[in-house]
Amino acid sequence: MLLPGMDGSGELFAPLIQVLGADLHTQVVRYPPEQPLGYGPLIEQVRRQLPAGRPFILLGESFSGPIAVSLAAERPAGLLGLVLCCTFIRNPRPGLAWLSGLVPLVSPRLAPRALLSQLLLGRFATPALDQALAGALAPLSSATLQARLRAVLEVDATAHLQQIQVPLLYLQATADRLVPADAARLIERYSGDFQCLQLEAPHCLLQARPHEAAHALERFAKTVGTDQGDQVAGRSTSSRGCSE
Repeated sequence: MLLPGMDGSGELFAPLIQVLGADLHTQVVRYPPEQPLGYGPLIEQVRRQLPAGRPFILLGESFSGPIAVSLAAERPAGLLGLVLCCTFIRNPRPGLAWLSGLVPLVSPRLAPRALLSQLLLGRFATPALDQALAGALAPLSSATLQARLRAVLEVDATAHLQQIQVPLLYLQATADRLVPADAARLIERYSGDFQCLQLEAPHCLLQARPHEAAHALERFAKTVGTDQGDQVAGRSTSSRGCSE
């Protein structure tokens, strides 16, 4: 089960899904672009979509990390593992909290496309990825984006993380300009069965390095017992901490 980043569209999972292969069943969650919802209502929406009657693994990308963590802490039936990609359990940039007053001025239609590309893709940008990113953000209303930004500034899911009993894989991008490495270390501190894999990638790791990400997810899925690939995610048997 794939939970999307700040755009909420789920469209940006396309490169990953294309290389995962037909043997893996994926369920993409999409958040309403016109509803300014914070984490609480979004968690409720995702909860209603959790697979019933079959094993699954939950993947939370970027903005959706706290949602995935909160739901995994509830230990839903069938959950085998949790994957967090370029994400956080607290505001990943607390030093910029003073900018919260500017959130009401943020609009997806005013953000320069070149700036978004630099922040999210950097040197990994391609015309196709730039176009996909712009297309995913286009339907977002300003109120929706502002609500999601406020949610990031205020979130603290550490207590939920401590309740998780399934293996956790963290995919970390070495060239991430939004979420620092400290975010993964904080998650490790509060996790039980934790493994971190580093990939040379930007914040949009799953889009820029889909083949490498798919390989890691498939290997991890086999380890947690999803021999039929019912969902996307995984577990590694190597030591704690981030490795390349």
